[in-house]
Order: sequence, then C-alpha cells, then structure tokens
Amino acid sequence: MPEHQEHAGGVARAAVEAVENSVSVREARAHLAEHINRAESGTPTVVTRNGAPVAALVPFADFEVLEEAADLMLAREAEAVLARDEPTVTMAELVADLFSGRTPGPA
Repeated sequence: MPEHQEHAGGVARAAVEAVENSVSVREARAHLAEHINRAESGTPTVVTRNGAPVAALVPFADFEVLEEAADLMLAREAEAVLARDEPTVTMAELVADLFSGRTPGPA
C-alpha cells in the first residue's frame, strides 16, 4: 500500500475521533438535510458504517482544498518518478492498455 494511503487511513481514524458530529449511515439518511446544513455552516459530519468511517459531509470549500492538496501530492509523486529517469509510457499507450485489459509496459 502506498505511503500516502496508509497515512490517509490514520488521518481518517483521527478525524472521526476529532469530529464531534459522527453518525451512522442510517442516521445520515434520516436527517440528510440537517447534516448538509451543518456542513454548509462549517461543521463536518463523519458518516460511519459498523463504526468505521466511510464518508464525510464537509463544507464545499474544504472539499476543494482537499482536492487541490491531493492533486499537488500526486504531481510531486509523478515528478519524483520522472526524476529517477525510469522508463515511462505515453498517454496513448496507457489508454490502449487500459481498454485492452493488459498491464502497461515501459516505452
């Protein structure tokens, strides 16, 4: 498992503990509008299934920040791979391999 995914799992568990508003899927369904209103006003809600976090309702601005952070992290990982000067594949090769069901090979 990539390091960032392991870290994300730990962060998710810590987030559930830090968030006051944690509800089950059933509770979230029953009171979705209320949880959306809370998120809109800045209060996140963690949704759990069998006690494990599966989703979060957060203010959209927070979501955008998280998306940008994830994009930056992936860009840094890509730059590190390119800096090692290892073989790469073109986008066309990657797409062709995805549709053929084969594992992409180096160019």
